[in-house]
Parts: sequence; C-alpha cells; structure tokens
Amino acid sequence: MKSSTRSRRTVAVSLAGTAALLLAGCGSGDDSGGAADGARSLGFVNGSNTHFHTCLLKAVEQEAKTQDAKVYSANSKQDAGTELSNIEDMISRDVDALIVQTVNVDALEGDIAKAKSAGIPIYLTSVATSDMDDVLGAAVVDLKKVGALDAGWIEKDAAGKAATVGIVAGAPGAASDLLVGGFEDALPKTAKVVANQPGMFNPAKAQDVAENMIQSHPDLDYAFVANEEMAFAVRKAFDAAGAKDVKIVSVNGTEEGVAAVEDGRLAATVANSALTIGQTAVKSAVGLLDEKQGVDKISDIPLVLVTKDNLSEAPQYCPK
Repeated sequence: MKSSTRSRRTVAVSLAGTAALLLAGCGSGDDSGGAADGARSLGFVNGSNTHFHTCLLKAVEQEAKTQDAKVYSANSKQDAGTELSNIEDMISRDVDALIVQTVNVDALEGDIAKAKSAGIPIYLTSVATSDMDDVLGAAVVDLKKVGALDAGWIEKDAAGKAATVGIVAGAPGAASDLLVGGFEDALPKTAKVVANQPGMFNPAKAQDVAENMIQSHPDLDYAFVANEEMAFAVRKAFDAAGAKDVKIVSVNGTEEGVAAVEDGRLAATVANSALTIGQTAVKSAVGLLDEKQGVDKISDIPLVLVTKDNLSEAPQYCPK
C-alpha cells in the first residue's frame, strides 16, 4: 500500500508542479500536533505565532476534517533553520503532502529539494516560488498588490499634496519584503518614505520602532505597518507622542482590524482572509494528490481594501 501511495506522490509532483505551500500555525503550541485520523496525512509547517498564523492553523485543521485528512503541525518561529528541521520531521512521518507557510522564500529551495528527494510534494501558502516545477501547488496572496492597495489609498487621500511616510515592516524575507516592495513601488512621487524599519511582526518591537520614528519625524503624515497587531502598537506610540493625526494603513482584515478602521484608529487595511487561505490550501492539496479534475495548481486569494466606506465587504478572517 505504501509503495503505491509513494508512486502516486511522484506522479503528483511531476504532473502538478506549482508554487510552494505555506500554512500557518501550531495547534498545541509545540512542534507536533494533529487532527483526527483520515484517508490522507498532511504535514503543516507554520511560519510564526501571529494572529494570522493561528487563524491559518485553525482553518487548515477544520478543512482537513472536511477532507478526511489527518494533519501534523509544526511551527518554525520565523527561523529558516527550524523550518528545514520541521520539514525533515514531516518527511520522517511519511506524510502524503506538506503544506508550508515559509519564513523566507530564499530558504524554500532547500526545503523543496529535501521533500522532493523523499517523494513528498509541497504545497505553499501565501507565496509561490519562481520555479514551480517541483511544487504541488500554492494558495497565493499577491503580497505586492496588498502593499500597492494601501499605497493607492494614501495617493487618493493625499490628493497630490506632498506627504511623508514611515514604514514599520515585518521580519526581513518572504512576506514582509514583498509587502513593502509593492507599497513603495505604488506610492505617488509626491509621497516620500522617510523611515523604514522592521517591527519583526512583534507588537512590542513595533511600538519601539514607532516611538523612535515619530521622534525623528514629528511631522509624519502616514505609516504603513505590515500587520494589524503591530499597527495597534504603532497607534499607541503615535497617540502617546501627540501624533494622533498620523494615518495608518495596514494588512490582514482581522475582526479587530476592521473595527479599528471603523473607529478611526486605522485609516485602511487590506483583507486577505486566513480562513480562505487555509481552506483553499487543504482542499487544493488533497484534490491535486487525488488528481481531481478542475483543481487549480495556483489559487489566487481575493483581496479587499477595507475603509470606512465598505466595512461590510470585509471577508471572515478567522474560523469560529
């Protein structure tokens, strides 16, 4: 039975090459956990412990039950070396496929090679690789577009006037670099980035960055923050410094983030539902393994720029 399953994996890898899989979260808080037994076994290697990653894990586990699949989860805690170790552990479990929420796109080459040599296909969440040949599939968030949508809001709000912008990025590599790159590329020429520092997806770190930023640039007009958890801390820092007029744009579209847009703490946020990403990843990975017709190798996750004018259009972010 195992040998026939392994041969089907090899066929799936060669026929269904596409983006690498990134799924977030660790259910039990350690490096191993699983849903109920199922017809398929999936390894889920999450990148961090943020709200996004926690919601992503919940979505993966819930959809796995629907798809009659068992999930083993691990968390790389923003470390590429830990990510590779987690993938090696999943290989030792002989899972049918690996879903990966990577911590660094550059690290994926080695991860994919390890899994390929073991005959286990990888499915990516959030990002894809430039070479899709050795990947099962991907649920892709166009992170550059996410950044561009926030920049577009600033362009519209500034209405041609000169503006200064601060950036509180995430952790260097993978998602943050793509977000910030898309944001900077789409800013109008009248907007000048005067500060760009990593908040490491850590609210305490982001608050320190924001405190230093507003001291150095007290006339700051806008701030782009790479996720809402950091954005709330940045808002506190700005308000404490008397800079309540700085308009903050962010990313995620969590329930708390949408509420912050409604009450004015955030000016806008871009919703990219963790629920949708997790559901799509599991459903597509299982479908591609089973060679079902009509299953896309690459699935684009819908994006919504959420402002006070369209709060009701924000999709559900986290599973109940």
